[in-house]
Amino acid sequence: MQDQDAATPINIHLMTLQQLFNSFDPSPFHNKDLDADAHEYIVGSVDEYSLQKNLKLVIEIPADEFKGADASALPDSIHNYFSYRAEEVRRKIRFLMREGRSALLIGLSFLVVCTSLRQLTMSFAEPPFAGPLSEGLLILGWVAMWRPIQIFLYDWWPVHHNRRLYAKLATMPVEVRAFEP
Repeated sequence: MQDQDAATPINIHLMTLQQLFNSFDPSPFHNKDLDADAHEYIVGSVDEYSLQKNLKLVIEIPADEFKGADASALPDSIHNYFSYRAEEVRRKIRFLMREGRSALLIGLSFLVVCTSLRQLTMSFAEPPFAGPLSEGLLILGWVAMWRPIQIFLYDWWPVHHNRRLYAKLATMPVEVRAFEP
């Protein structure tokens, strides 16, 4: 891994340490959820760079808050939060793939039924109705395949990207600096 000093900093300037965390979360400090705005800022800032780019999170807090025990636990708290988010997204990917497999099974079954009905329609229906009815059944069968195709081709990519992003944030160096207000 590259030297931490060569890492591109993502800076956050706070007036109080509590600005970083959700004030309604009763959890102990190291397990607290980040404030939604802080989460959005951190994730958005890191997402502007390649996942291979060496980054570090630099949090600037007033000197009087820097001396507290909470400031020293801040890196672990942030890493815990993003580790939890990465695991949550991993579960979401598993659920999405399970949903895709179910949708594929249903879609393929429906497609088989529609193509079978199409064959019956073509052999028994009268010419003015046979064409549109058989084509309608074929289209209906393929439309039923829309959802599994959407899941397997498109839906999982952004979720997978978020998992990788959160995994990076869970291990990214966090530096806490004091400043004089």
